[in-house]
Amino acid sequence: MAEFAHIIIDISHEKVDRPFQYRIPEPLKGQIYAGCQVDVPFGKGNQIRKGYVVGLSNQASYDPEKLKEIVGIHAGSISAESQLIQVAWWMKERYGSTMNQALKTVLPVKQKVKQKEKRWICCLLDPEERKAQAAEAIKKKYKARERLFEAFLEMDRIPYEMAQQLNITAAVLKPLIERGMIQVEALADYRNPAAGFLKPQSKASSLVTLNTEQQAVVSDICTEYDSGIRKTYLIHGITGSGKTEIYMELIEHVRNQGKEAILLIPEISLTYQTVMRFCRRFGNKVSFINSKLSAGERYDQFEQAKKGEIQIMIGPRSALFTPFQNLGLIIIDEEHEAAYKSEITPRYHARETAQYRAGLCSASVVLGSATPSVETYTKALHGIYGYYKINRRAKKNSMLPKVWVVDMRKELREGNRSIFSRCLQDLMKEKLEKQEQAILFLNRRGYSSFLSCRNCGEAIKCHHCDVTLTLHQDDRLVCHYCGYQIRRPRLCPVCSSPYLAPFGAGTQKVEAMVQEAFPLARVLRMDYDTTSKKGGHQAILSAFANHEADILVGTQMIVKGHDFPAVTLVGILAADVSLYAPDYRCGERTFQLLTQAAGRAGRDERRGHVVIQTYSPEHYCVETAATQNYEQFYQKEMEYRKLLSYPPACALMALMVSSSNEGVTQNAMEAAFRIAGSFGRRITQGAGICGSEPVKMIGPVNAAIYKLNDMYRKILYMKCENYDILIKIRNHTEEELKQQGFSGQASILFDFM
Repeated sequence: MAEFAHIIIDISHEKVDRPFQYRIPEPLKGQIYAGCQVDVPFGKGNQIRKGYVVGLSNQASYDPEKLKEIVGIHAGSISAESQLIQVAWWMKERYGSTMNQALKTVLPVKQKVKQKEKRWICCLLDPEERKAQAAEAIKKKYKARERLFEAFLEMDRIPYEMAQQLNITAAVLKPLIERGMIQVEALADYRNPAAGFLKPQSKASSLVTLNTEQQAVVSDICTEYDSGIRKTYLIHGITGSGKTEIYMELIEHVRNQGKEAILLIPEISLTYQTVMRFCRRFGNKVSFINSKLSAGERYDQFEQAKKGEIQIMIGPRSALFTPFQNLGLIIIDEEHEAAYKSEITPRYHARETAQYRAGLCSASVVLGSATPSVETYTKALHGIYGYYKINRRAKKNSMLPKVWVVDMRKELREGNRSIFSRCLQDLMKEKLEKQEQAILFLNRRGYSSFLSCRNCGEAIKCHHCDVTLTLHQDDRLVCHYCGYQIRRPRLCPVCSSPYLAPFGAGTQKVEAMVQEAFPLARVLRMDYDTTSKKGGHQAILSAFANHEADILVGTQMIVKGHDFPAVTLVGILAADVSLYAPDYRCGERTFQLLTQAAGRAGRDERRGHVVIQTYSPEHYCVETAATQNYEQFYQKEMEYRKLLSYPPACALMALMVSSSNEGVTQNAMEAAFRIAGSFGRRITQGAGICGSEPVKMIGPVNAAIYKLNDMYRKILYMKCENYDILIKIRNHTEEELKQQGFSGQASILFDFM
């Protein structure tokens, strides 16, 4: 039995962001476990503070007589699952953060929201006694009491609101309560965001017969699961291959063993269709969370999960921390998506974190994608993950769409100055005549990219960020990084010229151009601006699914995972937008976007058509996406990764320093470069690692956006084949910068790319 507990104090001060050891008193031995909250004396004044137990030990760190003793188990708090506390500690160590930052991530509901209650009036009398009370009330002309007992003749309990509607006051109820005839019960009334998806339907009608490829995957994974094998699997299925049906069968299998499941999806926009399909299959055992839910709704979902009232949670990466007591399966759909990487500290990746949590609770992890990330596919090829390839679509007679790659340079030379190629215009006209639907994808919102002066050539920029402002249709210029906005000026702020003109196009402008070219077409637009309100995604997707619109224009949120049987045309208006971004993954992300977008067309029996408009038709990412040839793309991409030492061929860590003072940014980065370089050389030599440059330093340089929200940013990249060496460099550099006082002057962020 453990004698000592390692406890993290629940405060945010950096100097106490480490575990402190306390003695476990005899009465509490056996009751203290990793994850429970305890009260402990802290500091010189021994002030009683709340802490989290993050580990147990039989050995004291130093003189046991000097160790303080735990006061007791903290009462009245939201209990923390020991498993999630362990996950938080692991995230802190792997990704770098304070423990409190990690705890706030894995315990997203930090304070109890006032519980909604529903009150009921319950009758404690048998039917004959109720009749007698009703008769007595009539005799004595107690009208309110008469109405109450007449209601009790129909039901055992009535909602309190119903009593108010019957004009039954508290004064009427009080004597009946005192005489033991009735009682008022207050029951928790949990908010259920999935309630709107629940429709009367037999379970049999929601079942799908799997084809041979799907069934083989399910049978294999379930057989291993039943034999006690728990590992990570990759289901690599082409778009429309029926991965969701496989997920549902696997979830059904673990539910039959009394276990719960988490399904991660990358976009809020996918919630509508996904939850609807799962509710048809699993009813009220399904719930979801996302950033659009209120604090109360999120609290209720986690409370229901703790109590076992729901068994399946659907949502983005935060759903990974659902406090299920008996988790058996974690599924990550569209596992390649960048949305699974957190952009705030701790900068964790949901895929790695899911695997760690699964290891703690003996669960399996299933990754699904038509375009797996290069890292995941590499592990599958090396046998680290189980691997299944599905090569045909699930629906009978459904086939991959026919794809045209249009060279927009040629279109311009031949006199077409429209954003729509002639091929796309002809196909749009054809689909509208056939009353079929089309999707137009442009990964840029707004009316135009920027506003520029034709006299001096200056573009209008954000005052707080080193980026141009995007022009919107209501004459607002908006920064999509910090939210700064101004009205469209009449004159150039640099030279006072009136010749200001918009350049480029965004989704708003495309919507306007579609309506101009096809005035009878019904057009919907889906981007951040049209979905910012709660329920925005669901309203647009529901309308389009019900064929209330012919054409859907939008950003990448419309081309991921959606299934619209009537969509037979997808137009990709600017395939090059993501191709030349300052990111070594830009080629991979372009291939994934194009392939996923193309996969929205022709998912039913009607053949789909896809038009990819590009200025780089010969690029290998465009060519392989057009032919849906993942293997060919992977082979070419890995050649570049190996040549340039990028993941997964090499581990890559970025160090970013930012400050509102440009000089502080420069000084802090110079210090970080010296410390990291010196320590890197020392530990690689000590480990006997050969090579002239085992840790390669690139930079420091200005970040892609040097000034962002009034912060100046510099970045340093470090490459090494050994991931653990980079973690040691991070820990040492971070500690040295703190000791030299830079952490109080600048923001210092480490991130594994």
